[in-house]
Amino acid sequence: MFDLKPLSPGAVPAALEKAVRYRLLNEPEQAESICQDVLAVDPGNQEALVILILALTDRFGGPRPASERQARELLPRLAAEYAREYYAGIVAERAGIAWLRSDKPRAGAAAYDDLRRAMAHFEAADAVRPPANDDARLRWNSCARVIMAHPDVAPADDAVDRTADLGD
Repeated sequence: MFDLKPLSPGAVPAALEKAVRYRLLNEPEQAESICQDVLAVDPGNQEALVILILALTDRFGGPRPASERQARELLPRLAAEYAREYYAGIVAERAGIAWLRSDKPRAGAAAYDDLRRAMAHFEAADAVRPPANDDARLRWNSCARVIMAHPDVAPADDAVDRTADLGD
């Protein structure tokens, strides 16, 4: 339909700064578009891949949600094992949080599954983390706290039992 106008390679650093700002302004679609333009001229740009993954996860559970699959498909393009595991954890964690914020049936069990998957990725990232980088541990702890704070966030078999105890 339209021929997109290519980004000049010299404009990549400024474009990535704009993408970060758009995420901070809660305009993830703009950040996504910029990252796609950067990746069109520099397919291996790690910063653009990370910002794009994060921008997609910003839209989980929104009125025009991005799919978790879209974000997961970008993970193999990250060069470092730590980054692949850490951002896989972020994708799963944000999917779990989106479930928590939804009013869908069985959301607690779905959130639990996603948060546990995130925790597994954060553990894998922690095993190969750079020195003095405890980001994966911080995220693992956050997932654990969400699960512990919400009785309905439980495996599908346990969710009914745990919530039934709330009335006693």
